[in-house]
Amino acid sequence: MTECVVVVPRVRFPEGPVWCADGTLVFTSVPDGSLLRADPATGDCTPVAVVGGGANAAAPTTDGGFVVTQNGGIDFSGLTAVPGLDLDGMPPYRPVTPGLQRVAPDGTVTFLADVGFLAPNDLTAAPDGTLYFTDPPHHPPPPEPRGRVHAVAPDGTVHTVAAGFAYCNGIAREPGGTLVVVEGPGLVRLDPTDGSREGIVPTLGSASGDGLALDADGRIYVCCTGEHAVRVLEPDGTEVDRLEVPGSGLVTNCCFGGADGRTLFVTQGVPGAVVAFPGLPTPGLAVHPWPVPAGMGAR
Repeated sequence: MTECVVVVPRVRFPEGPVWCADGTLVFTSVPDGSLLRADPATGDCTPVAVVGGGANAAAPTTDGGFVVTQNGGIDFSGLTAVPGLDLDGMPPYRPVTPGLQRVAPDGTVTFLADVGFLAPNDLTAAPDGTLYFTDPPHHPPPPEPRGRVHAVAPDGTVHTVAAGFAYCNGIAREPGGTLVVVEGPGLVRLDPTDGSREGIVPTLGSASGDGLALDADGRIYVCCTGEHAVRVLEPDGTEVDRLEVPGSGLVTNCCFGGADGRTLFVTQGVPGAVVAFPGLPTPGLAVHPWPVPAGMGAR
């Protein structure tokens, strides 16, 4: 069994991990509305930026900064029924406009787009400079399917790739250009050229998926929230491994990193920590930093 090691022992509901070229790990704290940087060797954390609201996922940009999906904020005080969620010291609910935010290398935060979104969740960039992101409604989702997947073109224009998702969550680009999307209790494959989709698996065990990552062979590593585990699937949906996080809680997202790209970093929203699975047999698929389009910005 692959060893699970604790990287950051305590952080409030982390999400959206990003491995950086300098050997650090950047991730969000959803309730704090912040971006944090950790040294995996020591667990020491330093602030990168405060984006407010609900900082969900992050991705690197070519200038050394980050782009963040801003879900607008979550009132954690209303989540008393979530087992193990520590509400002591939880910051107050301070909603902001949902959208996409840019964190410059110096920590300056600006909105790139902030009109017409529900609760942007996860994102992935393509080699041609297109950025894809999921835009589900706030949880719990309404009866009618309202979730969408959007794209930011290299010229900065935003358009909807596909709509009618019950709850689209994690997203990652496959080597051939298709997108894997967590949808409701299962996974779908989305063709961004025409918005068509096909099922990969209808359910992910006893828990829904959240964030995900791909390895260099196209296997899908999907965080299964309440199972406190990462399920590893072949591109056709066949499960080939399961990475168990010790104890109980909720896993939220993951990314590959480490010097050889074979460490999977996993954020635990509950109890609130970051763990790692080093020495995996296949390195992660290369992540493409996003070139923020010149002049793009809502304000």
